[in-house]
Amino acid sequence: MPMTAKRDTLFAPDSSTHRYAESLLAEAGIRINGDRPRDIQLHAPGVIESALSRANLGLGESYMRGDWEAEALDEFFHCLMSARLNRRVKPAQLVYHALRARLVNLQNIRRAWQVGREHYDLGNEFYAAMLDSRMTYTCGYWKNAANLDEAQAAKLDLVCRKLGLKPGMRVLDIGCGWGSFMAYAAEHYGVECVGLTVSTEQAEFGKRLMKQGLPVEFRLKDYREEHETFDRVVSIGMFEHVGRKNYREFMTVAHRCLKDDGLFLLHTIGKNVASTPPDPWIDKYIFPNGEIPSFNRIAEATNGLFVLEDVHNFGADYDRTLMAWYENFCAHWPAFREQYGETFYRMWRYYLLSCAGAFRARELQLWQLVLSKNGVAGGYARVV
Repeated sequence: MPMTAKRDTLFAPDSSTHRYAESLLAEAGIRINGDRPRDIQLHAPGVIESALSRANLGLGESYMRGDWEAEALDEFFHCLMSARLNRRVKPAQLVYHALRARLVNLQNIRRAWQVGREHYDLGNEFYAAMLDSRMTYTCGYWKNAANLDEAQAAKLDLVCRKLGLKPGMRVLDIGCGWGSFMAYAAEHYGVECVGLTVSTEQAEFGKRLMKQGLPVEFRLKDYREEHETFDRVVSIGMFEHVGRKNYREFMTVAHRCLKDDGLFLLHTIGKNVASTPPDPWIDKYIFPNGEIPSFNRIAEATNGLFVLEDVHNFGADYDRTLMAWYENFCAHWPAFREQYGETFYRMWRYYLLSCAGAFRARELQLWQLVLSKNGVAGGYARVV
């Protein structure tokens, strides 16, 4: 996998701040300017100070500038998060960021379209090069898979089987992406699908699927504006954009759009600690206004609306998925270098590999929840 050119000069700090950082990193098995792939190589002053004062926002921005490097960036973050150092560094400078996430509805209808413009509308060609052949931008299911295409097909089929899809059913996909689930479900299970997206690029891509004669419909609209009812409702990798102030409304919409005897499957990244704020670097550079939910907040949002039939955690599979995306990204980067530039490359490398490290450290999870309105008579039969 290609990397950006390394600077020849290593910066060798010597201060009480750096000695403190060295002791912290030592707990994670990381050395400053060490010779192992996971060790951090400093190429400019200020990296440690920025990381301690601004946490991942400072660390990420200095990486984007080329001020430091780690050959195995995924392992650097795996070690860092396995030692829970990310929880121990709580800079005062980020108090505003935490309060803003807590007090302001960052995912209201007006702001909900921002992530579509800034992330998902980067270009269909770019995502086609990085993702699997179906353009599935969510965690694959690697239980019996040998490659990314197989893992994503297995995930899509798993969702179809968990929902008990039958020919003739109508399915609502909240946050449908490029339509990989809808196309798969329509082709293999004979259902009709309606997908909601806030990305104009995804909606444009969807027109190609519809021209192929598949019974799928893309609607460029916010989920809160949907009122039609369906036999099944699914949301795969969209709940991370909803935000805590809207969890209840999201569940109310899913309840409203689901027939009384239907099933709702929610596929979402999850975090272990409810009180942690959204990551400031991810929020600024990758997913604006996003927020990873904790399980207790999901449960609170479903209270009185749904019966929780099944919970499945295969978060470790996201590590393999992200590494496969990174391999594709690197392999195809020469075709996009001139369009996006070196800073984008470092930003995207940091995004993919830091997230892979977080899932490897089990700091992040991937949950699939199956829910019903009134409980499945006789009990729900778990599918794996």
